[in-house]
Amino acid sequence: MCSRFFLKQQDYREMLARLGIAAPAEFITRYNITPGTAIPVVRPLGQSDGLESVALSWGLVPSWVQTPSATSRHINARSETVASKPSFRDAFRSRRCLIPVSGFIEWKRVGPQRIPWLFRHWDERPFFIAGLWESHTAATGENIETCALLTTAPNEVMQPIHDRMPVVLAPDQYVTWLQTTTTPPAALLTPSPAEWWRADRISSRINSVRHDDPACLAPAGDADLIETTDELPLSS
Repeated sequence: MCSRFFLKQQDYREMLARLGIAAPAEFITRYNITPGTAIPVVRPLGQSDGLESVALSWGLVPSWVQTPSATSRHINARSETVASKPSFRDAFRSRRCLIPVSGFIEWKRVGPQRIPWLFRHWDERPFFIAGLWESHTAATGENIETCALLTTAPNEVMQPIHDRMPVVLAPDQYVTWLQTTTTPPAALLTPSPAEWWRADRISSRINSVRHDDPACLAPAGDADLIETTDELPLSS
């Protein structure tokens, strides 16, 4: 499960510039991005060969759902079943996207405690997580666009912390993932190499969705006993 991440404004702009997107969606640095909020994604631009950056609600709602609820929103899609599960299979075939990230947070359970860890590239360069997006018309007639992150089995760095991790793509995999005329090879949906990653225990301040500031990513102190986190929408 991946339920929190952070993204620096400068990282976001540089990533889009490398993809040739000249007019990115507005975005400021966020340190505690949570499900249910609008997040930036990159996706193909209509029928053209270009790409666009748009803000979508994190928590994919299948197209047939008329009245979204917490249980109908999926923040993650498991790579092992994404091609066959009804909630995701249409989006997997034709609505793939890239989700820009500076780092993501995962929790390790130790008894009743949940201890937050921050995962970043060793050189702190940003990266893209493979994503899906969906569009549906609500009962009110409003068109709603939502998205989910793909997850896979953990690599050697993640395994001591959690049994899932995001599908992080290498730059030479972006085009293949976004090309919906073909099914992406299974190799795209496997764990990223362990040597890419560093893991740091951080402050329990990240646990609350009410906090969104640099202190959320501060190193954990000796007094960081972990209280229960605010509950998040369901993953898959």
